Amino acid sequence: MNIQIFGKTKCFDTKKAERYFKERKIKYQLIDINRYGLSKGEYASVKAAIGGLQNLINEKSKEYESQYIQYTSDQAEIESRLLENPAMFKTPIVRNGKKATIGYQPDIWEEWSKQ
Repeated sequence: MNIQIFGKTKCFDTKKAERYFKERKIKYQLIDINRYGLSKGEYASVKAAIGGLQNLINEKSKEYESQYIQYTSDQAEIESRLLENPAMFKTPIVRNGKKATIGYQPDIWEEWSKQ
């Protein structure tokens, strides 16, 4: 398994995801999404794996409100703003190759480890 955790340092679910992989001695790479964001390739892979753009956006974030995303219907504009303001992503985003999850999903991660 090649696990990447994109998360925020103060996010409780990100810490839980880290602990999940540590306890099972599964190597992972933690990436601070606020600092480094997602590349366009990583973003496209995650978006495809989780079923679309809307599942990636944290509608409760301050950045979501300040960017007025809820009033924008242009998909390309929303994606551009999301990549420029990575604090709008729901976290943690956990990637395993082409597979990905959002939030704390231990049942899915358990399936990954069995494969």
